[in-house]
Amino acid sequence: MIKKFAKNSVAVALLAGLGVAAGMAQAQERVYVIDQRGEVATSGAGLCWRTGYWTPAAAANDPAGCQCDKDLLPKEKCEAAGAKSAASGVKPSGDKITLAADALFDFDKAVLRPEGKAKLDEVVAKAKELKLEVILAVGHTDRIGKEGYNQKLSEKRAAAVKEYLVAKGIEANRVYTEGKGEAQPVTGDKCKNMGPENGRNKKLVACLQPDRRVDIEVIGTK
Repeated sequence: MIKKFAKNSVAVALLAGLGVAAGMAQAQERVYVIDQRGEVATSGAGLCWRTGYWTPAAAANDPAGCQCDKDLLPKEKCEAAGAKSAASGVKPSGDKITLAADALFDFDKAVLRPEGKAKLDEVVAKAKELKLEVILAVGHTDRIGKEGYNQKLSEKRAAAVKEYLVAKGIEANRVYTEGKGEAQPVTGDKCKNMGPENGRNKKLVACLQPDRRVDIEVIGTK
């Protein structure tokens, strides 16, 4: 996700609410997620997280535009900006955890199972070992069912993850969620020609299991 990944995906719908004194309105002016020190939050691969306000034009006007999306912006703009050095200090790093949605929820449901809560307890423990910046939770579904239904299901699952993390002591303004629906499968062509595209086709349901997942990224410093 992010920079090169984000070029091929819908921008992550996140707001920078981490210690921004000016509040929501100011956060919405930035097109990248900003941590409490005013720096761009990045993934474990060092790629910038975009907010839902990102567009190429908006990135060109963001102070971090050349840092995050230099190859998408006018060459002369980034050359004029120069190679701006990053602020000193330890940079936040991110650990990405992919949990099978079937381990968290029953098929076609958005209510956490006891086994799912145990998995999320591990995420909470990891977060509490860090000076936490942000937790990003992105829900995904398989292709079975209507696209609109799958989109809402993925959003509900991500929201359920956030609700549980907050109940376990994680600050709500540090957990951001998004649903991708069926838009980002990881099975590729593996499950083609397996019969009816419905939930009663057990062979297809099993094959598409990797697509039903929640990607959780915990970003912070030790």
